[in-house]
Amino acid sequence: MSEYQNNRFYQSNIALAGVCQAAVLVKQIARQNEFDQAALATCISSITVTEPKNTEEVYGDISKLALGYQTILSQLGNQTNKDVEITRYIANLLSIERKLTGNKKALNTLGERISNVQRQALHLDLLDTQMLRNLDSIYTDVISPLGRKIQVGGDPALLKREDNQYRVRAALLAGVRATVLWRQLGGKRRHILLNRQQIVKSAEQTLNHINTAY
Repeated sequence: MSEYQNNRFYQSNIALAGVCQAAVLVKQIARQNEFDQAALATCISSITVTEPKNTEEVYGDISKLALGYQTILSQLGNQTNKDVEITRYIANLLSIERKLTGNKKALNTLGERISNVQRQALHLDLLDTQMLRNLDSIYTDVISPLGRKIQVGGDPALLKREDNQYRVRAALLAGVRATVLWRQLGGKRRHILLNRQQIVKSAEQTLNHINTAY
């Protein structure tokens, strides 16, 4: 294992990149005619990985989280043009995770529903409309009732489209999955402020590795 992978922020940053990637995708789907389909497939796939051998296995490969790592750098780095909307989505996802992990009934229901999706994933493409509809249903039935709903801003014409509604909620569900993983890896909200430089440095090293290796 390389030196940068031994960094204690490496593992938790994989999950944080997952959170950030989901947040960016929500914005892309809601505001643009085009979105990163490969990045969305990676996020959706992570929902079905419930017994990974290691953190990387949740996402298949860290290279698939390049968008998420770029977002860590843009949101936590020294740039002045932070995206307030993405920050809000990330904060909302972290808040939802706290409510979810404190609700045993919701966790059990979520586990059961994801088991169904795992079986469906054997026969359906991750971005198939039926798969997205099923993930949308899980988010609506299990996650939304936990607290105040996340307000997604965007182009009304895009948000009225049913397929985009499915995609947005599927991305949010993937974001919740990533926040749960982040907590399991020792991530805490205060760490984002107190350890910002270390988080950014580790993310830079990982992104450089991705750009060099792939």
